[in-house]
Amino acid sequence: MENKKEKTFQFVVVGGGIAGVTCVEQLSSQIPSADVALITAGPHIKAVTNYKQCVETADGRVFGYKKLCVCSGARPKLLTQDNPYVLGIRDTDSAQEFQKRLSKAKRIVIVGNGGIALELAYEVEGCEVIWAVKDKAIGNTFFDAGAAQFLIPSLEADKPQAAAPCKRPRFTTEEAAPGGSHIFTADRSSQAYGHGPTDSGSALGPDWHEGIALRGAQEVSHRVSVEYQCEVEKIFTCEELHKSPEQTLRTECVGDWPVYVRLTNAQTFGCDFVVSATGVVPNTEPFLQGNTFVVADDGGLQVDDHMMTSEADVYAAGDVCTACWEQSPLWQQMRLWTQARQMGWYAGRCMAAHILSEPVELDFCFELFSHITKFFNYKVVLLGKFNGQGLGPDHELLVRCTKGQEYVKVVLSGGRMVGAVLIGETDLEETFENLILNQMDLTPYGEELLNPDIDIEDYFD
Repeated sequence: MENKKEKTFQFVVVGGGIAGVTCVEQLSSQIPSADVALITAGPHIKAVTNYKQCVETADGRVFGYKKLCVCSGARPKLLTQDNPYVLGIRDTDSAQEFQKRLSKAKRIVIVGNGGIALELAYEVEGCEVIWAVKDKAIGNTFFDAGAAQFLIPSLEADKPQAAAPCKRPRFTTEEAAPGGSHIFTADRSSQAYGHGPTDSGSALGPDWHEGIALRGAQEVSHRVSVEYQCEVEKIFTCEELHKSPEQTLRTECVGDWPVYVRLTNAQTFGCDFVVSATGVVPNTEPFLQGNTFVVADDGGLQVDDHMMTSEADVYAAGDVCTACWEQSPLWQQMRLWTQARQMGWYAGRCMAAHILSEPVELDFCFELFSHITKFFNYKVVLLGKFNGQGLGPDHELLVRCTKGQEYVKVVLSGGRMVGAVLIGETDLEETFENLILNQMDLTPYGEELLNPDIDIEDYFD
């Protein structure tokens, strides 16, 4: 392998998604003179041989490193493998394939209840959507039933104009041979519109559907039917349907669709294709063979509080890793884009600190879980144990809801705020973040804590 080595970099980062790009930016900021290579992940990585500190790409090129960070993300946990009618959406390539298929579709079935499913159910137009969720309410990963009911009317409302594109860092690329990998080096002098290296099949960011026409082949604007408390029992094609000995199955299926989905609630739907949005699996396979990485129960590479794996000089960040340090009681890993960015930034800081022989402490962002996103065109802020995760039965909830405007929920344990859900322009996130961090006893305030007639932001300043 040594005689094929093209170049040795001080830092090599594998993965062109949010974690990888942020890691490169941090490394370049900490050590401006360092050679930093960003290699896109996906099918481009063939092997990592840590005892020689080399990365081999699919086109036969080999790159040495002093420090390596694995940011290869995760792949969709598909309902079924190798079915041309089942599509997972995780990176820009699959998002583009989805757009292509949707443009000719009259009906799709979305299976799942996480972030991708929530976004698609709201954003898709010109196509009937059947949305199958296994829970009693939508968005169970993020919300309680009350928040779900607050959001449901938005599925039928007209949507506002799309937001302007966000600025992203610009990267340059050394083109490989056809079908080969891409090696990116950071351009520190400029900024540009677009997604940078995430256009090369890497993980999606928070605004992945901006600029993509999510419109089907029908004139209808927005039609969504939600099937609650059900999962997929069987997926079969039109050809399989006609050959099936099950008379009941044939009579259940109406129309001539390319694929049919039977749900566990005894409903069967024909559609043009199925979107599998049922979670992700960490992308660790290219890195495991020939190495001794310790893998967590959820399939991610175990990392310590310096984002280091069990292999020397190898770090990991984002969805591919599992945080295995002693965690703050107000933080949890959820494989969200905000955490990918935080982990990538912190991994770059740790890698640079180790090269410079500087001490580094666990970043403050891991003290309190926080996630800001947008669902159904509402700003959504999640803080701490927002769904009471891991709390005992003695915790209590306070809720304030104004239809069509805002939904506010706080989680209290022992009289202290430990979590919150804020939907809409509440302007409460900074105040609640401080109340959670300082663990002030709020027992004297009772339900007045959410009294809309009290300016709580000024009250606790």
